[in-house]
Amino acid sequence: MTQKTPQVLRLNENDNVAIALRQLHKGSSLGSGELVANSFIAPGHKLALRDINAGQLILRYNQVIGIASEHIRAGDHVHTHNVGMYEQLHDYKFGADARETRFFDTSASFKGIIRDDGRAATRNYIGVIASVNCSATVVSTIADHFRRDIRPESLADYPQIDSVVPITHPLGCGVDMQGDAMAMLRRTLAGYVIHPNFHSVLVIGLGCEALQIADILHAGNVAESARIKTMFIQESGGTRKTIQAGIEAVKTMLATANNVQRVDVPVSHISVGLQCGGSDSYSGITANPALGAAVDLLVRHGGTAILSETPEIYGAEHLLVRRAVSSEVGQKLVDRIVWWKDYCAKNGAELNNNPTVGNKQGGLTTILEKSLGGVAKGGTTNLVEVYEYAEHVAKSGLVFMDSPGYDPISTTGQIAGGANIICFTTGRGSAFGCVPSPSIKLASNTVLWDRQQDDMDINCGRIIDENLSIEEMGAEIFRKIVAVASGEPSKSELNGYGRLEFMPWLTGIIT
Repeated sequence: MTQKTPQVLRLNENDNVAIALRQLHKGSSLGSGELVANSFIAPGHKLALRDINAGQLILRYNQVIGIASEHIRAGDHVHTHNVGMYEQLHDYKFGADARETRFFDTSASFKGIIRDDGRAATRNYIGVIASVNCSATVVSTIADHFRRDIRPESLADYPQIDSVVPITHPLGCGVDMQGDAMAMLRRTLAGYVIHPNFHSVLVIGLGCEALQIADILHAGNVAESARIKTMFIQESGGTRKTIQAGIEAVKTMLATANNVQRVDVPVSHISVGLQCGGSDSYSGITANPALGAAVDLLVRHGGTAILSETPEIYGAEHLLVRRAVSSEVGQKLVDRIVWWKDYCAKNGAELNNNPTVGNKQGGLTTILEKSLGGVAKGGTTNLVEVYEYAEHVAKSGLVFMDSPGYDPISTTGQIAGGANIICFTTGRGSAFGCVPSPSIKLASNTVLWDRQQDDMDINCGRIIDENLSIEEMGAEIFRKIVAVASGEPSKSELNGYGRLEFMPWLTGIIT
């Protein structure tokens, strides 16, 4: 139940805090006049609706977001100075809220590109991929030869090719060849090699590195072909000769890669990676639940949504496992939380070290508060599977992929798993973009939208400012997903993002 006044928003009748919708000055009278702000409270920040004793739980969304570290008076600013973390022991009720998904009788469609194996692409790139950091300069130089902004003539005859892009990284050696970290990197690179948004790829290694190209191809269950070419700097005669050979290899791919056309494809072929970064208090009120409503529409059309960022669902995972289709799926998610707790403990860190400075400035107080808003991106449909980082996503519906909360690493894993669109909510103003899958940016508030329209695709602040419903905003986001999947460029694409944002997750020790 949402109760709204012109100045504050109470998300549930059981909450003991409300969210300021605009600046509140000391002495501001709220609602009927019985509640008065005791100090300045910035938009998006919380104020107490009644007296809260030290040790009492703080409730938002009718969920615990922390514990009062001192006595809080009605009208006080409620934030990090008077709220502490609360370690809650959840009773995981696997599948308690799972419901049969009501699929639409007919599926919507988008203008996609059908690959030879039947998969659908939303973009048409040629990728030049480094197996190891030692080949990163060569890879970047080859791709730069075909940059339209530098050498427009290089792709002038190939209008159906979006770009030739480099995929480089700082890894590939110095890690146990048989360990989990190398397996994860191998899986990630393989996912990019076989991604449908790459028509063709050229994979370049040094030659003596630990991560061999053959192992990457084996992980992707593919072999060298006209679409997948490989070369090594040491075998090709060094840097300059490899660059020239690489340019020539890409040239042989251009004509075939250009020979594609967009056709009507069911929306069930869309796989969306869900991200939030630079979040604020509005994210859990507007952009995240609206994206969740879009996810519900996508799933009902047979599509897939990948929720990730495990540390940023911590404290809210009980809400997801209640929607798990089986106890096995629910336990997989709980196991990932347990793994993260152990991982942090071994490395002297805390799983609740979020929110960031920017998150706190935007009104988020604890990781519990952030997580409760973050899980809203997953909508209301069943959780059908849980995947490890960069693992191939084979099931349709809402799934979870384990990943850090750091957006570039998390997004890299989702794309490796098959996401062909990314939807990214932000309240502070993240400017992230990626390739080969376009990123749609959703602003949580109108102030951000007005300030940073060059980076934002949709203003979800209209939910507050124009009284749009979550469902109406979700339908608009769904239409944008279909449009971008059909070839409409996102703001991050127009700004040239994506050539530097590939970032695999490294969990192992480098020796």
